[in-house]
Amino acid sequence: MAGNRGEIVSINVSRGGVPKLPVPFARVGAGGLDGDGQRDLRHHGGPDRALCLYSAERIEALLRDGHAIAPGTTGENLTIRGLDWDDVVPGTTLLVGALTFEVTGYASPCKSIRPSFADENSNRISQQLHPGWSRVYARVRGDGELRVGDAVELVLP
Repeated sequence: MAGNRGEIVSINVSRGGVPKLPVPFARVGAGGLDGDGQRDLRHHGGPDRALCLYSAERIEALLRDGHAIAPGTTGENLTIRGLDWDDVVPGTTLLVGALTFEVTGYASPCKSIRPSFADENSNRISQQLHPGWSRVYARVRGDGELRVGDAVELVLP
């Protein structure tokens, strides 16, 4: 049952592009995860989009619907289990140890993630078309290390 407490089930990085591949831990700060890069800096990255987050439960539901999605294939840095994803909206805060992530907006689907979808229609995770199914961007307050299994607490505005 989803709620306001969850955990990181996958930390995903790449030098640019997708898929982002899992690592057991990573340093994180205002610029995002160490070792992670973006090819299109006009649409990705920067302090207000330092991290891209997605729900493990949403990925599993999409898999059941026949999509070829997995953690990291849609470019998210952190795959999180246990949160009520409908509540993870701009203005909410996630606490991970001494780190604070401020959700800043929804991540629009792009053509590079199309292979994650059976019909190559990445709009399946568009917030405008399918509210509650989008990935989100977050700003990072603090510096530290993230590990798979770290607890995540959702703080509503």
